[in-house]
Amino acid sequence: MNTAPDFSLIAMEIGVAIGTKLLPAPTTRVYGGSISECYRWNGEIGSIFVKVASVQNRAAFEAEAAGLDELSQIDAIRVPKVLCVGAGAAKSWIALEWIRCGARSRTAELLLGQGLARLHRKTADAFGWHRDNTIGSTPQVNAQLRDWPVFFRDRRLRYQLDLAASNGYGGRLQQRGAALLDHLGQFFDRYQPLPSLLHGDLWGGNWATDEHAQPVVFDPAVYYGDREADLAMTRLFGGFGADFYSGYEATWPLDPGSPARTELYNLYHVLNHLNLFGSGYLAQAISMIDSLMAELGH
Repeated sequence: MNTAPDFSLIAMEIGVAIGTKLLPAPTTRVYGGSISECYRWNGEIGSIFVKVASVQNRAAFEAEAAGLDELSQIDAIRVPKVLCVGAGAAKSWIALEWIRCGARSRTAELLLGQGLARLHRKTADAFGWHRDNTIGSTPQVNAQLRDWPVFFRDRRLRYQLDLAASNGYGGRLQQRGAALLDHLGQFFDRYQPLPSLLHGDLWGGNWATDEHAQPVVFDPAVYYGDREADLAMTRLFGGFGADFYSGYEATWPLDPGSPARTELYNLYHVLNHLNLFGSGYLAQAISMIDSLMAELGH
């Protein structure tokens, strides 16, 4: 049962955590997300942004906060400053700085591409991350491995295929999916990516511009992986123009073989949408797997 938030309790708890006083209820509801209820909340320090969900979502909010902190360590793209994470009275929340958003522009897209390339220059010793997080509301397993094809096969595609099987999606999806997992290493015969710091969920709804017309990214699903995975997702749902890609390529050119891996990386997100939103994504997932297998000659 979805219980209404006790706004006065949330206001008090956030106020204590960040050392200020908030109004007893949010100023306005902010729409855009499907997992949390989002609010603009005013107080003595002005406005803050607060996401509220069930108390079970606290770990996801803590992982989101850690991801934003990880991204903020690199002076590449602005991310919202985390103010606090908390829980109480059957609800959990994350409070972030309020960023007044402006209009997107070609210049902002160019800067976003350049900034993403600089972000990807931050690398680690292994693929994954020191903690798990979520992709949407789906658990994202980040246990670290030094072998990228094995990491992507087992921590990403196999996990989603197993989840799909538990959700009742068997048959051709599982048969062809298993075959793809068996041959996935062929996509990396002549390509060895670095473990780059990734946003992890970079679709068009997860970036904006601030009051200075500078790009901002938010709602990450951070881990260290092949930088092509971030670029691939930007092509899945749109929201990124030519200036974004030219800015990225001018800063750190991609491997010439990257287009061949775009659909492989986006399969992860389509499978996740199948598991989150249902059978409307089943045909697309199977078609992508068939296309990838045909590319490998199977």
